[in-house]
Amino acid sequence: MSVAAATALVCALGLSAVPETAYAAPGEPGPTPGGGAGGGTGGGGSGDRSLEAVRKEVEGLYRKAESATDSYNLAREKQARQEKSILRIARAVVKAQKEMAGLRKRAGAMARAQYRGGGMPAEARLFLNGDPGDFLDGVTLARKGEKATHGLIGRLARTQVALDRYAESASQEWERLDRSRAKKAAAKKEILRKLARAQRLESRLAKDERERLRRLEEDKARGAQAKWLDTGILRELGGGATARGGRAVDFAKDQLGKDYVWGAVGPNTYDCSGLTQRAWAAAGRAIPRTSQEQWRLLPKVSAKDMRPGDLIIYFRDASHVGMYVGSGAIIHAPRPGRQVTVAGAGSMPILGVVRPDAR
Repeated sequence: MSVAAATALVCALGLSAVPETAYAAPGEPGPTPGGGAGGGTGGGGSGDRSLEAVRKEVEGLYRKAESATDSYNLAREKQARQEKSILRIARAVVKAQKEMAGLRKRAGAMARAQYRGGGMPAEARLFLNGDPGDFLDGVTLARKGEKATHGLIGRLARTQVALDRYAESASQEWERLDRSRAKKAAAKKEILRKLARAQRLESRLAKDERERLRRLEEDKARGAQAKWLDTGILRELGGGATARGGRAVDFAKDQLGKDYVWGAVGPNTYDCSGLTQRAWAAAGRAIPRTSQEQWRLLPKVSAKDMRPGDLIIYFRDASHVGMYVGSGAIIHAPRPGRQVTVAGAGSMPILGVVRPDAR
């Protein structure tokens, strides 16, 4: 069975009961570069060796671009958080400034009242008062006035300290924001450079060579999947999806065939982590935007315990992610020039598995 036929079967069955052989099971024949299934003319020729070199370079460029994309998305998220933080600080500053203005107004009124009293301290005026009743009343008022004065001075000092702290915080946040913007710009430049290089390499290929390149990619994925299945992993798996996990899987199925676009989060195009984030959002669970943050922040589970809806994180730098949908398969957005598709869960080097709806 070819990969295309297996994929069609998986889709037709709704990914619910795929036999272990559906994804490049050990011993299954497959197309060889430059020929049909099980071999053919042109297989192993110099042209195929050159195409294999192109495949490796293109794959390497897309992998590096994907890694840089995570850096870009992370910097973009940090920038958004820092902008919100600066806005909160600005609002706090406005509030503190209004309070400061009111306090200064009260302090000015007190100073003017003292001036109208001839500048004589309240205590001295009390002792010069000959009426005992007035004296006692004056003592009470003087104490209240002294307390109010001390309270006003204290509030002025605290408000000024708060303003100074806000100013320092704002300055630090602006510096962080500038660094995030610089990182984002550098990551974007790196991404676009690598994407353009990979696309130029592919554009130089003839139509039949591009198709052979696709088959080479599939062959490599089939080989990796076969090794993964040889471990007997599917005999250990068997847990069903939770209600939320099922909704996330259903959402991912509905996106099959949509184009991969760098930085896209739907509804018509996706990158790898954009797809998984939107799928789990549709299931009512907010998860981080990038595959690296999904790996870092979401609860980890053993691969032998994974269930549909779990996310499989790939490569040592956690730069790719796919959603496990059962029977040894994932749905993922592979790379530019490809579409959201079904693939073998072991077709790429697995870093680990995370569970967005872990309890």
